[in-house]
Amino acid sequence: MITGMSLLDTLLVPFHTPAITLGATSTSWGEVAGFVTGALCVWLVAKQNVWNWPIGILNNIAFLALFMTSGLYADGWLQVVYMVLAVFGWWSWLRGGQAHTSLPVSRTTRGQWWALAGVGAAATALLTWILETQTDSSVPLPDAVTTVLSLLATWGQARKKLESWWLWIAADVVYIPLYAYKQLWLTAILYIGFLALCVLGLRNWRADVRARELVTT
Repeated sequence: MITGMSLLDTLLVPFHTPAITLGATSTSWGEVAGFVTGALCVWLVAKQNVWNWPIGILNNIAFLALFMTSGLYADGWLQVVYMVLAVFGWWSWLRGGQAHTSLPVSRTTRGQWWALAGVGAAATALLTWILETQTDSSVPLPDAVTTVLSLLATWGQARKKLESWWLWIAADVVYIPLYAYKQLWLTAILYIGFLALCVLGLRNWRADVRARELVTT
């Protein structure tokens, strides 16, 4: 037993063990695990492969530990919400269509956009206040913005909304410098890859929507 450490700290020792060094900063095995599972998850989403959801849950577990020990509290708790949404998304992709069939890609309606904008603005303001007053976060606003964008994007992804990719792209544009600022270099590199995969996913889903629209017109 390792004295002076909690059980959780002891269990996380292998997770925080340095794996590689980027510049003057060591990258832990936990960050490597997040990198691999995250890249695989986004690639599977772009391909509309339902296995993105269980792989995504593994990614959430890795990033939960990583972010909570890096002072990114909103992003840490976001992983818990992701896991819940992943279960919903998994079911939705398989049984969420008409007559409980697989769910097709669809466009976000104007009413849904207004609802997302209202919820997003209110949630960002509330979460920023919580992070400023209840935690020692040094980046409350960007942490809140990325958290809310990611939640809205995940809802859209679970319902196979084409425009969810634009929300992911917006989140990634903020995430990349945020993780670099926190010296999570491998994660910052991962999110550059995410950004590229999001563009691929947007193109693939858009082509799918247009093909079905041509059939129905």
